Amino acid sequence: MNSIATSPNRSGLRFLVFQHVDVEHPGIFREFWREAGIVWDAVELDAGEPIPALEPYDALIVMGGPQDVWQEDEHPWLVPEKAAIRRFVQELGRPYLGICLGHQLLAAALGGEVRLGKTPEVGPGEVELTAAGATDPLFAGLSSPLQTFQWHGAEVATLPAGGEVLARNDACAVQAFRFGPAAYGLQYHVEITDRTVPEWQQIPAYAASLETALGRERAAKLADETTGLLPGFAEAARRLNDNFLQIVTRAAAR
Repeated sequence: MNSIATSPNRSGLRFLVFQHVDVEHPGIFREFWREAGIVWDAVELDAGEPIPALEPYDALIVMGGPQDVWQEDEHPWLVPEKAAIRRFVQELGRPYLGICLGHQLLAAALGGEVRLGKTPEVGPGEVELTAAGATDPLFAGLSSPLQTFQWHGAEVATLPAGGEVLARNDACAVQAFRFGPAAYGLQYHVEITDRTVPEWQQIPAYAASLETALGRERAAKLADETTGLLPGFAEAARRLNDNFLQIVTRAAAR
């Protein structure tokens, strides 16, 4: 487990981060957490790192990865990961933020269904907030439609009982959802930086989905296409992070 300390711990908050490949980390959120004085621990599940006791943590953040939620034979650590997600959200009742695979794992862990989408969704694209999303505290101050960055082949097909869709588009009906008061899943990526696309293109599964979705010529230009959008992505990520920190702070005070 990699412990990232921002000394001193000004916020009093401690986050636990699950990662599934080393290049899918919290990205730009690392900068925001450093500014806020948040201490966070990263567990690299694909490398065999064990899940620690959950009680010391105020929030669980689960990142993306090239795996699929149903690949438990290939990736046996998915079983304890789902159990930890379920316990953190349902038993401990603490805030959760899942991105891409982390979004899908939240749904699967709580009884929803995840399956392959009709086509991979890769690159910049818009999502629309639902009526519930427009009034949800996680999306306060964010516009609709919202410019996002996508890189996924699977999708949440059925929400867990009690889940509520917060964002959607024509390609994917569940782009964001909430379970309970403070567990959130986002199918799209909000954490990207200028290193994200070049690093992810080195992952064979991601490179294949990229060419399938965009074709070889546009796939080769994705990093350049995304560069001009990074300031807007960063602004939206900061707003969402600020909103999530408020949710976590309120939950920790209870």
